[in-house]
Amino acid sequence: MSDPVGLAQVGVGYWGKNLLRNFTKLREARVLAVFDHEAKVRDEIGREYPQLFQAQNYDEMLAISGVEAVVIATDTPHHFVLAKRALEEGKHVFIEKPMTQTLAEAEELAVLAESRDKHLMVGHLLLYHPAYRFVEDAVRSGKLGDVYYLYSVRANLGIVRRNENVLESLAPHDIAVALAMLPGKALAVSAQGSAYLQPGVEDVCFTTIFFEGGALAHLHTSWLDPNKIRRLTVVGSEKMAVVDDLEGREKVRLYDRDFTGDESHYADFAGAISVRAGDIVIPRIDSSEPLRLECKHFVDCIRSGSSPRSNGSNGLEVMRILSGAQTSLRNRGRVVDLRP
Repeated sequence: MSDPVGLAQVGVGYWGKNLLRNFTKLREARVLAVFDHEAKVRDEIGREYPQLFQAQNYDEMLAISGVEAVVIATDTPHHFVLAKRALEEGKHVFIEKPMTQTLAEAEELAVLAESRDKHLMVGHLLLYHPAYRFVEDAVRSGKLGDVYYLYSVRANLGIVRRNENVLESLAPHDIAVALAMLPGKALAVSAQGSAYLQPGVEDVCFTTIFFEGGALAHLHTSWLDPNKIRRLTVVGSEKMAVVDDLEGREKVRLYDRDFTGDESHYADFAGAISVRAGDIVIPRIDSSEPLRLECKHFVDCIRSGSSPRSNGSNGLEVMRILSGAQTSLRNRGRVVDLRP
């Protein structure tokens, strides 16, 4: 067995503590140091992980002997500067979504990582989620037939952000899923939303992505909703699939439903169409924690040299769509062309 990968993490607050919990439990990794600006967070980490060295600043953390990779789980505005510095110091980088706040920053990081021959992995968690992977495999194997469209709802009452709107905060997850499941390239995007709680910070957004061949992805994101919903629906010509991440065991349902028709005895095809309702299948899904799988994938890629699923190129494509959606949002839903 190879030696554990030496890691250091910056940002161990709300989401960062979940990453730290998983990385510290991996046999393939060894967390050497952490750093966070907040004194309260540092105190909590000190009590829970007394064995970890707490650096006084980011430079000290990067300089620790044996650190091969840096995990970045700070607020989004800090992602670019921290990731760039780590890559320049020859470290592999895991960075939480969204990759950066601007497309130009994402492009610079992707180029830098490639030039330094270092892994740049973005935390697009759903690409590692067993339920979403099951549906993705079903799509790619043709079990759903031709995929017409998908739509997702990612809503809750909170957590409200100040440094990013709901589109930046929540949509990267479902954009990454749409890219994985829909055929062809994303051609254009339109987004509409409103800021009700804070001026200029949208807390609800409806985004539509247009793909080659006519497929659509529609994303509803909100942190101003009475219900917590984490649901994806994929509609194909042969079957339909629903992922409900809040379900305990029955996270995926496959519906054997479609339209059939015989135009030969009717004046037009619309008159010949009938609904075929078949079985509903609830497959058994791996219960592994998605975040653990994501963390292990990062470490395994460093050890093997393989490129992560959510690598810099994937992060850049998500950012390209997100950036176009932000432009559309600022222009009341105007369709933004994503083609080079």
